[in-house]
Amino acid sequence: MPRTLRTMCPMNCHPTLCGMEVTVDGDQVTITGDASNPDSEGYLCMRGKAAHEILDNTARLLHPMVRATRDGPFARTSWDAVLDRMADHMQSVGREAVGFWQGHGNWANDYAFGLKRSQMDRFANLYGCQVWNPAMICWGLGAFGAGITGAIETSTKEDLSANSNLVILWAANTVSQANTLRHVERAKRRGARIVVIDVRRTEASALADETVLVRPGTDADLALAMMHVILDEDLWDRQFVEAHTIGFDALRVHLRGMTPAWAEDRTGVAADRIRDLARSYAQAGPAMIVMGGSSLHKGANGWAAARAISCLPAVTGNYGRAGGGLGPRHGGRSHGVGFQDLSAADQRPPGHYIPNQMEAILQALESGAVKVFVSVGSNMLSSFPDTARVRAALRRAELVIAYDIFPNQMIREVADIVLPGTIWLEEIGGKSTNTHLHLCDQVLPAAGEARPVHEVYKGLAARLGVADVYPWPDQTAAMDAALDHPATGHATVASIRAAGGRVPLAVSHVAYPTHQFTTPSGKVEFLSQRAGDMGLPTLPMPSTPDAGTGLILAHGRTFAHFHSFYDHARALPTLAAREDASDLWISPADAQARGVADGAAIELSNARGRFRARAKVTPRIPDGTVWMRDGWPGQNTLTASAAVLPDTALAAFPFSVGQSTYSARIEVAPLRT
Repeated sequence: MPRTLRTMCPMNCHPTLCGMEVTVDGDQVTITGDASNPDSEGYLCMRGKAAHEILDNTARLLHPMVRATRDGPFARTSWDAVLDRMADHMQSVGREAVGFWQGHGNWANDYAFGLKRSQMDRFANLYGCQVWNPAMICWGLGAFGAGITGAIETSTKEDLSANSNLVILWAANTVSQANTLRHVERAKRRGARIVVIDVRRTEASALADETVLVRPGTDADLALAMMHVILDEDLWDRQFVEAHTIGFDALRVHLRGMTPAWAEDRTGVAADRIRDLARSYAQAGPAMIVMGGSSLHKGANGWAAARAISCLPAVTGNYGRAGGGLGPRHGGRSHGVGFQDLSAADQRPPGHYIPNQMEAILQALESGAVKVFVSVGSNMLSSFPDTARVRAALRRAELVIAYDIFPNQMIREVADIVLPGTIWLEEIGGKSTNTHLHLCDQVLPAAGEARPVHEVYKGLAARLGVADVYPWPDQTAAMDAALDHPATGHATVASIRAAGGRVPLAVSHVAYPTHQFTTPSGKVEFLSQRAGDMGLPTLPMPSTPDAGTGLILAHGRTFAHFHSFYDHARALPTLAAREDASDLWISPADAQARGVADGAAIELSNARGRFRARAKVTPRIPDGTVWMRDGWPGQNTLTASAAVLPDTALAAFPFSVGQSTYSARIEVAPLRT
């Protein structure tokens, strides 16, 4: 008898999270979009449609494996043997020499709900080992910039489509925000004006009324010049500024020299165009900026772009206004969203803990302060910059363990132990969009010897004598504990099942509806003493001019790829066929100057290393800039690993912000065979 259950797509394109219906009829499993899902309305992108290729995939990890040397072959072993070895080694080096790191692969049925993240944190806190929050790799640095201003919350896609008169997609492309873009389309049909600001003509440009191409790393300069025009032409909202902000007079003085002409030289955007953009933004009525989640904040932009951009809704009175403020972005939460914290942070024993800083983690591995490294659903060799340095640092560790569902670069090159994980259909979970919590019910039994990751923590805790790591009878009870929060209406798994597999969250579609902002003053802070106390600039700052030579390398998402999921999508035939090589976007003038033809094999190089790719010669990218999909194994050989923020800033927010720069200037040449 066929049975059909609802779940969510195992990609984590937050805030785009799509519903699925899974029908099991004997050995046959059919996956379709869930038309009843209020967030996705039946939509699945090509990544979601390829998810069925995870099932019965011959590349999947199904048994625990070990190897004697890191260049040698893996051999099958038992769960008891690997857990014994892990626990013995952890005891021998001491808890502070053990580090746990997790990534998107651990949240394929858990993203934004966060139960599995808190379960790892709970083990690490009760045991007393190192644990780091991976938001630093992704959206954390941008949220830091917005948070210093006071604007961590985001308004919803539904508010955008119903109320925005102007939508600016600032480095926010269709690739990982497909559901948001459908609401942008609805806003446009209602008459809203759509503007794209990016380093290239993206897929979203096809929807836009205007596309503004900005030189990578200068987005802050564009935002500051827009504010200069708004203040100079008296287009600012006096009532909002006087009631809900601090530091306006200092900001006004600060902006005096940041004219459109000043910004034209830095950004490559014509001064008249900057003036027109500023005027249209200030005079549109409710205007929403959808800010990019990851790529915007890598390279020279750092956190400065988000800091400056997040001031624009304040000078125009768009915060707390239907259709205004900042729109949905990766990692952003609506006003009121929350779940119970099960991490037991208050029970963490005293110790010497390495901060949430990528540079600090690398230094700890290099120095031997961390001797056992456990990766859960991640690929540090892909996600960290300066791959050669990361590889050498991991090879210094005495024991490297990877929990995942497919082999990846990190497993192949540095892992000693591999633990096979369950896929999204083989365990119960939940995913939270900006408006709903969706149940991800278990559909299939675990394949092979795969186990859910909480069984790893339970097994280690039993061997190490750590109490209370898993105080629930099963994962359903653990979910109930995390769901016991006003935002869910104190829902349970049973009540969500009875309601059809989802619960609406008690949220405001408009961010900051009470005008109480996320700052010490409770107001939007143009001038932030909190930043000053960290040793950072108190006012939003322009970019630091890049005096380097070569082409500026920018990167982002594509339709067939998101993070290092499924061996960078190489394990899924549909996605691997869509992107059979790493394409580098390069302008016709830059290609001609280097003797590079469209479709030709090329080599990217700088002082850090070399990377092979294929040329995509296109007028959709300006001279001086090149762009490619991020995350290709070896691509980050080219990017820099210098810390962006000082240690004084790392604990400002509950998410981690210790990202490295990822900056890179490169040269491109035909690959000589």
